[in-house]
Order: sequence, then structure tokens, then C-alpha cells
Amino acid sequence: MKDRPKLLLFVSVDWFFCSHFLDRAVAAAREGFDVVVVTHVAEHREKIEAAGLKVIHLALDRKSVNPLLALVALFRLCKILRHERPSIVHNVALKPIILGSLATRLTGRVPIVNAVVGGGFIFSSNGLVARLLRFPIGLALKLLLNPSKSRVVFENKDDLKSFVSLGYVRSREAVLIRGAGVDMARYTQNEVAADIPLIVLPARLLWDKGIGEFVDAARLLKRDGVTARFVVVGGLDPGNRASIDEETLRRWREEALVEFWGFRSDMPAVLAKAAVVCLPSYREGLPKALLEGMAAGLPCVTTDVPGCREAVSDGVNGILVSPRDMPSLASALHRLIVDQATRQVMGTRGRAMAAQQFSTEIVQIETVKLYRSLVTR
Repeated sequence: MKDRPKLLLFVSVDWFFCSHFLDRAVAAAREGFDVVVVTHVAEHREKIEAAGLKVIHLALDRKSVNPLLALVALFRLCKILRHERPSIVHNVALKPIILGSLATRLTGRVPIVNAVVGGGFIFSSNGLVARLLRFPIGLALKLLLNPSKSRVVFENKDDLKSFVSLGYVRSREAVLIRGAGVDMARYTQNEVAADIPLIVLPARLLWDKGIGEFVDAARLLKRDGVTARFVVVGGLDPGNRASIDEETLRRWREEALVEFWGFRSDMPAVLAKAAVVCLPSYREGLPKALLEGMAAGLPCVTTDVPGCREAVSDGVNGILVSPRDMPSLASALHRLIVDQATRQVMGTRGRAMAAQQFSTEIVQIETVKLYRSLVTR
């Protein structure tokens, strides 16, 4: 009997794997792959193993730029690769891409899938650390992102075109797989007509998700007498350099203009009460928050940036505004708060778009097809 090909997925932290890649890993296992997940295991080992996947802990500090810690992680990853002997390696996000590509080169070349998921802090922040790191990270990507026997997966057309034009990726080996997908069966068409519309921003508590602008927009709208509830649904992420500090969060909670609900695992129930989904992010791969909002039949207010405009067409299933532009954000939210009919029309269009373009089934089929193309060459 022929051995099953082995897929090794390298993702920086377990919660992100569970949120964005678990369904695809299970689909690969169902289609004949042995799947090994290498990640920083924080609290989801049992969930991953319950899905029939092998999980290996690799300590990885997403926030750190310490080269010594990176070398330690590289050494441990090389050891894992030598022991597991995968048929294909799938690295997800910048740090795993760099470390995983290096480790694969050092231990014996096997086919690689490198998944660019938005660029994160390095490409969305204008801070000093991000600006200092852009050149060395760009050089590393040019050297490591697209070696022989590899494919590079992008979640939106903007990033794909940009990376090809910068010479990071050969165009024939760039692949578009649009996000993590959304399970349409978990969501129903939203028909809430509450007297006080609920505006939901589903995101981790990070500056680059536009939460500061959202709070300021809520302050402006309430000052102008607009009646609505503004809610942020998402937890802290201290491992991210863009994490909002505790003092700012304390001040916002005391001001009580915006409710902070924390992390919620029941997003279909949350969105069933909502009127609008808002994500004023500075940059994304393809945000699951918007796909879930669309699946729930909600209009989306988001920014005209890579990733967000991949899901939302201005005036069709939502409204696009400029990033870091609080007055435009407030104006767009005001328009949908007072116009229930427009909310309903945009939400209906968004749900149809989610089903036709962004379902989990589509993403799973495209991902497994990619794996097959590399292991059967």
C-alpha cells in the first residue's frame, strides 16, 4: 500500500490555526494526507487532536525581533522536519514563512506552500520598529518566499500583484485563495429591525484594526444625537506589537461610548442581533470578520485597503472609507444606522456574495488541489 503523503502546517499560534486553518487541515486529512501541525500551543491542543491531527509545540514569540530567539526556533524546527520527513510544508504568515523556508532549505528541499496573510504589523504600522524592519524583511522575502518547488498563496489580488511587481514571487507560482472561507450553514439572513441598531466591530484589540477610529466615530455620532449601540467583540492579544494598552482600554470602558464584549465563540448568535458589521482596519489578508458579517446578511463598513476591498464592494454590500479617516467612518455608519432599507438590500447582496465566492467548501477544494499538484509532480 502506498504511503500517505504527509502535510506539515507551520502556524505561529494555535488559536489562529483553529480559527483560519483547522477546516482546511481536516479536509486535507479527509483527502488522504497525514497532517502535522507545528505551532505555539497555548490552549487548543485538545481541539486540534480531537480533529484527528498531530500537533507539535514550538515556542514562538510573535512579538519578538530577537535574532537569538529566532535561531533557537529555527534549530528546533529543523529537528522537527528531520523527524517528521513531510512531503509538503505549508508556512503561514511572515515569521513562519521565513523560519519554515530556511529550515526546509537546511534539512532537504521539499515542496513548500508559503501563505501571505496580510503582512501584519510590519506592513500596516507606521511606527519606528515596523519601518526599520521593512527592508530586512523585504530582503528575506525576496530570498526565501518563492524557492524552487514552491507556491505562494495570497488572500487578495492586491497583495498578489504587489509581491509579483516587487520581485518577491514569480507570477506563475502565485496562487489566489481568498481567505479562510465561511461556513454558510452556521449563519442565516439577518432581519433584525431593532429600535437601537447594534454596530459590531469583530476584531482583536489591536490599533491596526481601526478600533481607535471606531471609538472616536461613536463619540462623534453620539454627540450629534445618533441613536445606536457600538460594540467591539474580540479579546486581548498581548503577543502582537499593535496591541492596545490597558490604560487606553480602561479609559474607553469608563467613557462607556463603546461596549467591549471580549472574545466570543458564538459569533452567529452575536451577529444575529446586529445591524452593521464594521472593520476600519489598516490592512488585511481577507478578514474573516467581514465574511461572517456577509454570511449573516449584514452590510459592512470597512476600509478601502488590501483585503477589505476584496470582500466588500462599495455601494453593493457595504461602504468603503479611507483608512484612519474617522469623519468618513462616522458618516458611513450614520448613513446605515438611519437607513434600514439600505441595510437590508446590502446585507442580502453580501450573503449571496459570501455563498458564491467565499464558502469554506470553495477554500478547502482549492487548498487540497494545490497540495495535490505539488506532491504528485
